[in-house]
Amino acid sequence: MSSVRPNSAFVTLLTNPSYLPGVLVLHDSLARDQGDPPSAWDQGKFHTDRIGRQLTFPQIRYVEAMGPEPGKWSVAPSDSRFIDAWTKLRVFELYEYERVVLLDADMLVRKNMDELMDLELPGEDWIAGAHACACNPRKQKHYPVDWIPENCAHTPMIHPVCLKSPPQITSESPRPYGLINSGLVVCTPTPKLAEEIKNFLKTSPRIHEYAFADQDLISDFFTGRWMPLPYIYNALKTSRFTHPSMWRDDEVKCVHYVLDKPWMEKPTWESDAADAVHVTHGWWWEALGRLERRLKREDCLGLWDLVGPYLRVSV
Repeated sequence: MSSVRPNSAFVTLLTNPSYLPGVLVLHDSLARDQGDPPSAWDQGKFHTDRIGRQLTFPQIRYVEAMGPEPGKWSVAPSDSRFIDAWTKLRVFELYEYERVVLLDADMLVRKNMDELMDLELPGEDWIAGAHACACNPRKQKHYPVDWIPENCAHTPMIHPVCLKSPPQITSESPRPYGLINSGLVVCTPTPKLAEEIKNFLKTSPRIHEYAFADQDLISDFFTGRWMPLPYIYNALKTSRFTHPSMWRDDEVKCVHYVLDKPWMEKPTWESDAADAVHVTHGWWWEALGRLERRLKREDCLGLWDLVGPYLRVSV
């Protein structure tokens, strides 16, 4: 994708065909808000050759899976999706780019974010991103015990101050204040940084503690070297009801569909609950509708046919 900085890229990773609807909608939303025609994926990994043949964009990358050595890490069955998340660390190997913005495949861009390409970082070994939400609204028992609303960096945030002043990390901050959400990461890939991360993954004695795979590693590795961004760049859909003092629908630039994915079930509009996910999931389905119409106009029905099996409700 083109951007403000010439040698830069938005990047996502596809490891499972079931996430294809998310990747296609993400790409279309990026292109739409940049004013460019959808023309390039910057990274992809496909287990299905048929999908790889259909996605003929020029910048697909096939990458090897990445992760801890066998026996050093395990994950709760309900979080098996994190097994593939380690491979996101390959983003630091895209040395040909001066700036990369890594996006999870379950995101939707609602406003232009090109300013992230020109964001000044203190050094090449720094990253930027939004804080993880430590509220644990589903009360998952295997989550860290300090994941409670009182310790969440987003809890004290109030609109509109939060748009210019994201949570800051101090020596007095609760531990979760130091945790990034790796759904969006702004970075400068270099061989030195990539090698250090691979070595950290191989040698750190804390790998077995990481409940959130790459996210915990990135938070740990970049301690003291990550710049907090406002929530609008990585707006977790759950924050709409866990942090209503902060959230504003019209301010969100990029929605992150954590937990249940929107393509797994089309929302019913009968619900009038203010804290329901129906609104944010509805945004995704509206974007999917735009994508479907474009693919039909451009005679790309073969690609659309690949999406259908992974949608819970046909559109």
